[in-house]
Amino acid sequence: MTKMRTVDAAVAILAKEGAIEAFGLPGAAINPFYSAMRAHGGIRHTLARHVEGASHMADGYSRAADGNIGICIGTSGPAGTDMITGLYAAWADSIPMLCITGQAPVAKLHKEDFQAVDIESIAKPVTKMAMTILEPGQVPGAFQKAFQLMRSGRPGPVLLDLPFDVQMAEIEFDIDAYEPIVVEKPKASRKQLEKALDMLTAAERPLIVAGGGIINAGASAQLVELAELLNVPVIPTLMGWGTIPDDHVLMAGMVGLQTSHRYGNETMLASDFVIGIGNRWANRHTGGLDMYTAGRKFVHIDIEPTQIGRVFSPDFGIASDAGAALDGLIELARERQAAKSLPDYSAWVAQCTARKGSLQRKTHFENVPIKPQRVYEEMNKAFGKDTTYVSTIGLSQIAGAQLLHVFGPRKWINAGQAGPLGWTAPAALGVVRGKPDETVVALSGDYDFQFMIEELAVGAQFNLPYIHVVVNNSYLGLIRQSQRGFNMEQNVSLAFENINSPETNGYGVDHVKVAEGLGCKAIRVENPSDLPAAFDKAKALMGEFKVPVVVEVILEKVTNISMGVEINGVNEFEDLAERGADAPTSIISMLD
Repeated sequence: MTKMRTVDAAVAILAKEGAIEAFGLPGAAINPFYSAMRAHGGIRHTLARHVEGASHMADGYSRAADGNIGICIGTSGPAGTDMITGLYAAWADSIPMLCITGQAPVAKLHKEDFQAVDIESIAKPVTKMAMTILEPGQVPGAFQKAFQLMRSGRPGPVLLDLPFDVQMAEIEFDIDAYEPIVVEKPKASRKQLEKALDMLTAAERPLIVAGGGIINAGASAQLVELAELLNVPVIPTLMGWGTIPDDHVLMAGMVGLQTSHRYGNETMLASDFVIGIGNRWANRHTGGLDMYTAGRKFVHIDIEPTQIGRVFSPDFGIASDAGAALDGLIELARERQAAKSLPDYSAWVAQCTARKGSLQRKTHFENVPIKPQRVYEEMNKAFGKDTTYVSTIGLSQIAGAQLLHVFGPRKWINAGQAGPLGWTAPAALGVVRGKPDETVVALSGDYDFQFMIEELAVGAQFNLPYIHVVVNNSYLGLIRQSQRGFNMEQNVSLAFENINSPETNGYGVDHVKVAEGLGCKAIRVENPSDLPAAFDKAKALMGEFKVPVVVEVILEKVTNISMGVEINGVNEFEDLAERGADAPTSIISMLD
């Protein structure tokens, strides 16, 4: 056996577990761990400007590709508390992420030592495990358990807190004898899947709701195969967007109150059976449960047993990994196809496809200032099917989900449940680390962009190129829209006369100057006809300088984006498409 510091053992475990991408900020209480990373040499570290930003970078990296686990590292005290929002965002969306914090020496933990905080207790509600490791000999086992937990069942983040003296202590450890603990995932039985398939094939108008659990399982190809075998339309959730490409004939649109399609909601209302796989029936997807569930039966398959029945009781529930369930359903469907016992759903599919052609929102507006719908139309033209979009929350994200197109898994990266403002820029940098040489496009409103704007400097320093589209209406647009119900417009305007940048015309912060000051490139667009050239220039600048490129689009200040409180009552505030020219990049035009 070899004697080494606990931190050297921990870093060796990271490498053996395949977690070799770290984001963080060093500090006195975590310096031993940094020295171990330096000595090992196999863990790449990206220096963030804020620890919350580092946590979102690690989150974005984890979401970028199957099997990724991003690492966030910080010192004691405020570094750990800064990570909590990042842990919450990862926990809420079932994302594996490892946070490592330094801590005061064990003997000082009860003495209110400088920057000594009980981060274990603070982090427990938003992690699968949070542990302050008090004994040096526990370090290998704690890291081993952390990786098993992050990958088992419903994935999620873990925080490990390392007191300074524990980091410096020496233990006997042999990395060659280390083995990861077997990951635990429930698997549906054949009998369970037979019953689920029996219920589906007894229906006349069935749907598959595809959730983010399918993406976590790396099973999007199996979803498409099952849908094609059964010839059953698919409704992806926001977290499951991309499980089936937008231009697939069986992609029936998204459902919900905000990030939804008109044709998706109408198809859900016309259905009589739904099988949800790897989804959690989020309230912005369902709206009122009485409306959502009326007239249809439900089967729910999820990796977490306690998720089944949490929102409403399905007619049949199965605890299973999404990939295992899909593999089993495919096997059964093939058997029934060979026996010619599968129903013919071609008429139902034709109805769903017809809705795409008649229920589109208008995007082609010539207004100045620019209407946001036109921005997404031009983005559809400018960016190809290989593009990965990163977004968080707000009217920009809601309209983006209504009007952009996604053509594969992990090409829509979104903090869906937590929705923390400021997540987009650092998460995009993490995605770039996870998808080198691929096209990454972030989407923010001006307030989300300003929240952690300093992280743009990270992209400049480490040459992490991506395009960040900032739709600027100098408003907290989503909150302003929600305040309509209170007949007020309170504390939501970001506009002011910028004495240093009169060219912003009262829109306040000069995002172009700020981005350039942080080492990036930036373009401002005020006329819709200039958008194509701006996106072309952004791609050229990104390729030449290998830094983030900001495309700021000056929007009309007040826009109401389609949303409502029931899936049969979404308010359409703008004109609807009446002909192809009204929505030239709608998905139906791509199918023609």
